[in-house]
Amino acid sequence: MTIQQMKYVIEIAERGSMNEAARFLFISQPSLSESIKEMEKELGISIFTRNNRGITLTTEGREFIGYARQVLEQYNLMESHYKAKADNEKTFYVSAQHYTFAVEAFSRVIKKEGIDAYDFAIKETRTHEVISDVKNNRSELGILYLNDFNERVLSADLKENNLEFTQLFACNTYVYMSASHPLAGKDKISFRELDGYPCLSFDQGEKNSFYYAEEVFSTYPYKKVIHVNDRATALNMMTILDAFTLCSGVICEELNGEGYTAIPLDSDESMRIGYIKRSDVKLSDIAKKFIKELKHYGSGIG
Repeated sequence: MTIQQMKYVIEIAERGSMNEAARFLFISQPSLSESIKEMEKELGISIFTRNNRGITLTTEGREFIGYARQVLEQYNLMESHYKAKADNEKTFYVSAQHYTFAVEAFSRVIKKEGIDAYDFAIKETRTHEVISDVKNNRSELGILYLNDFNERVLSADLKENNLEFTQLFACNTYVYMSASHPLAGKDKISFRELDGYPCLSFDQGEKNSFYYAEEVFSTYPYKKVIHVNDRATALNMMTILDAFTLCSGVICEELNGEGYTAIPLDSDESMRIGYIKRSDVKLSDIAKKFIKELKHYGSGIG
């Protein structure tokens, strides 16, 4: 049974004639009659009684047409809603690891575009959910990083899910901490100096593999580790416990506040920040503008 067949039934019932309904629907009378018979056979009921004086609804037909009208009303509402969105509203969804610069870039695009109507979303989430969201078209783009340690595993995962990674910029590894941290005044920080301070790690849930960690050096034997699942909690821990995390060094004071600092880690380990997309999907105009905005954060990184 199809939406079109339900429309046929309603039109026949309202006009009381198969021929009149066929003319209105721009379909031949035999084709219309055959379509109704197929549906009656499928449902195991008789919708119309046919005789020399015309066509009338059976008891089952009257019950059916009541349900059909409800279904078509809901269908028309849904169709109107999404046609209106297509005409008047832009949509753009992004999933990302916990990067303030991604949130800032996302916000800047919205302000610059000055769009009257839109349905946008940016979700900071776990690495495997970033991949899953893009794979299943819940997000057009995903923002994450690759490095020498995780690239083999993540690249295989991306390939398996028909996703491609494009680098935005490369950066060294930084220690992100409160500006009041005892080590905050140093030019460079070593792992030895970090021993004894809590290391913050974004929880990866069931996919809690070292390769999916948002922080580089995920296999380092830290003495103290605190797993968190949102950026606000991490910032609070930095202030209260002198905790730290490892990051790209791209910080946004406008979002995180001025009470934090990023200091180079004494290491040659680098991160390649980039975006992922489905290989079979062309980027929307708004996605291209978002990517252009993201690339600005790579300038000035040494």
